[in-house]
Amino acid sequence: MPDPLTHTGPFALGVFRNSAGAFPGLVSGARVRDLSDLVPSVRALVEDWDNWLPRLDELARSADGPWHPLTALHVLPPIEPGQILQSGANYRKHVVDLVAAEKESMHGATPEEARADAEKMMDERIRSGVPYVFLGSPRAMCGPYDDIVLPELGEQHDWELELALVIGKSGRNIQVEDAMSYVAAYTICNDLTTRDRLYRPDVKAIGTDWFTAKNADTFLPTGPFLVPAAFVGDPNDLRITLRHNGVVRQDESTKDMIFDIPRLIAYVSTTTTLRPGDLLLTGSPAGNGAHWGVFLKPGDVVESEITGLGLQRNTVRSGQ
Repeated sequence: MPDPLTHTGPFALGVFRNSAGAFPGLVSGARVRDLSDLVPSVRALVEDWDNWLPRLDELARSADGPWHPLTALHVLPPIEPGQILQSGANYRKHVVDLVAAEKESMHGATPEEARADAEKMMDERIRSGVPYVFLGSPRAMCGPYDDIVLPELGEQHDWELELALVIGKSGRNIQVEDAMSYVAAYTICNDLTTRDRLYRPDVKAIGTDWFTAKNADTFLPTGPFLVPAAFVGDPNDLRITLRHNGVVRQDESTKDMIFDIPRLIAYVSTTTTLRPGDLLLTGSPAGNGAHWGVFLKPGDVVESEITGLGLQRNTVRSGQ
């Protein structure tokens, strides 16, 4: 397991398993307090977030209660979410690269023309556009150190590292200026995609097949922890870094988001009521496997980190 002292702030939350079973836990340094004598799940805790947050601070400072060494535990996804809302095409450089490449290959534009047109499109989208959001399956989640199991179908299995936030109170039609008060905590998600299963040739008019391409078992490594928003600082100034077999593939600041967190929350809340425990992924920056022409294979190791939120390390294996 990576160094347990990798999250910012005095404590974090997670779900852990030992020989007695799974339990919600309070992480303080290299130790974890079993919270199952106080609350049934991390989600139940988030549902009463304002009352629990000061209590967690007290518990983190206390020696009382059942404490375990973090290194002795299996780390599970840190919450069972209600909804998983996933933002697509939300990093400017990433989308500019994709649009420019299409203009070159499909429309014969020069690299300079293609990039200038793409940047103009992104500037207009920032001014007057809206986010692109779709739903994911909680069944795709796995722990931050679990194996990624490649499905039998498809070959172009790709990574997409993302900052994710956990909603801390219910809301509908949330205003942009109020949106950050709905964020309880942040975590790391790697939203894996099988690129050659993304488009269905038999139903071209329908478009992308997000279910098949993105929701295979283990295709959403999540965690290791939920870090309270109060400890994270400015979520618009975090570093997202992914290494594939030791090679840095993604390395970008969340400043590059097209739609920031308040605009994402406001947008999704016009369609669905957000509830405590909902998970909102904010998009992935440039540098996925399709960009490099490299995809995941059995034996690969993916290391993913975001400033102050910890580190994931997943080994890839075949499901066949």
